[in-house]
Amino acid sequence: MVMTEQPEFDLSGKTAMVTGAGRGLGKAFALALARYGADVAICSRTTAEIEQTAAEIEDLGRRVYFQAVDVTNRAAVESWVQSCRREFGRVDILVNNAGINIPQWALDVTEEAWDSIIEVNQKAVFFVAQAVGRIMKDQRSGKIINVSSDAGAVGLPRRAAYCASKGAVNQLTKVLAIEWARYNINVNAIAPAFIETPFTEPMFQEPEFRDYVLGHTPLGRVGETRDVVGAVILLASPASDYITGHILHIDGGWTAH
Repeated sequence: MVMTEQPEFDLSGKTAMVTGAGRGLGKAFALALARYGADVAICSRTTAEIEQTAAEIEDLGRRVYFQAVDVTNRAAVESWVQSCRREFGRVDILVNNAGINIPQWALDVTEEAWDSIIEVNQKAVFFVAQAVGRIMKDQRSGKIINVSSDAGAVGLPRRAAYCASKGAVNQLTKVLAIEWARYNINVNAIAPAFIETPFTEPMFQEPEFRDYVLGHTPLGRVGETRDVVGAVILLASPASDYITGHILHIDGGWTAH
């Protein structure tokens, strides 16, 4: 009988970086990575929130490095990435999570709103990945997980700029996966539907919006944070060593239509 090796999800000895880790999914990703054994570097625009996340990571017995960072500031991003490398010696995992949304009907989208969304959701995602990718190239290994959205694959009303930005993240993920495979860097994306977090709470307070989401979800419920974190652990772990360039939809079946 041929014995097959079982997949490994343990992240002990690994160092992970998570952007936008002050609350919501970003915080959940950081804590999950710590629970699976990784030391974690985190950033957010809000100092108080990132300090709380850091304290919870320390309570799990893991090392943590945190800093308030505006991911649209390339100099600040580069400084944070280099500080993380000095702190931990290496970077094994990046969860490129920071993102924003400003719901507007297409006829009402302002240039300011469009630029803000593209700056955070598209441009910053690339330059964070680039800064970390250079370290991973030198190491000849790494896992990059870009946080996209179902909005990158389906059209959503009042989200022209957001959908455009997430579609770009999907394509960027594929290009980086192709270019960086030679360095043993896996680049994938997760694409959740609307998940109940502080980010989406105001949206779900609108009954019409909640009905719209449920009407497009075959599983018949709104996603929760716990539905998403497992995908990050999979893509961060050795179990995903042969997965790259993939967009993993976590959406209760929305994109199966």
